[in-house]
Amino acid sequence: MSTVLEKEVESRLRTQVKSKLGGMAIKFVSPGLRGVPDRIVLLPGGRIVFVETKKPKENLRKLQKYVCGLIAGLGFDVRRIDTKEKVDLFIQEMGGNT
Repeated sequence: MSTVLEKEVESRLRTQVKSKLGGMAIKFVSPGLRGVPDRIVLLPGGRIVFVETKKPKENLRKLQKYVCGLIAGLGFDVRRIDTKEKVDLFIQEMGGNT
C-alpha cells in the first residue's frame, strides 16, 4: 500500500478547486509569520478558505495550530485536509461535484 504524500493532497486540492469550483488555491507564504496554512482558497462569490494540507494522519505543529486559531478567531474558515478523499468532500461541501 503506497503512502500519500502531502504534495499529492495539495496538488489535488489545487486542481479540483480550479476545475470543479472555478476558484484558485494560492500558495500562502508569509515572510515574518511562520505557521500559516499552505493554501488560501479563493472561491466565486468572495468566499475565502484557508487550508493546511498534511499527509494522512499527520498533525498540525504547535505553531500551525496557534496561527490557524488566530485566523479562525478573526472569523475565517480554516481547514486541515490530509487525504485526497477529504479534498473531494471539501469540493462537494463548497458546491462542486466530484
